[in-house]
Amino acid sequence: MSQLLFHGGELLRISHRNKSELEVSSNKGRTWTTRYKGGTYGEFLDLIWAEDELLGLTTKGLYYSKDMGRTWLKRS
Repeated sequence: MSQLLFHGGELLRISHRNKSELEVSSNKGRTWTTRYKGGTYGEFLDLIWAEDELLGLTTKGLYYSKDMGRTWLKRS
């Protein structure tokens, strides 16, 4: 698993400042913007792409996203 992923022409990472947030870059990492500003699901520990889902391991469990990390649902 990783804290930085490349998918669909974008870099996605767990924020260095706030582990509850995900950041995205579309210019090879020169600039970053917030993609997801969370807290509800805990802090992100790792990210991985699995087929058509983004999986996020957090301090509150395993979550998945089907929209490149904009929204999350708990994996049961």
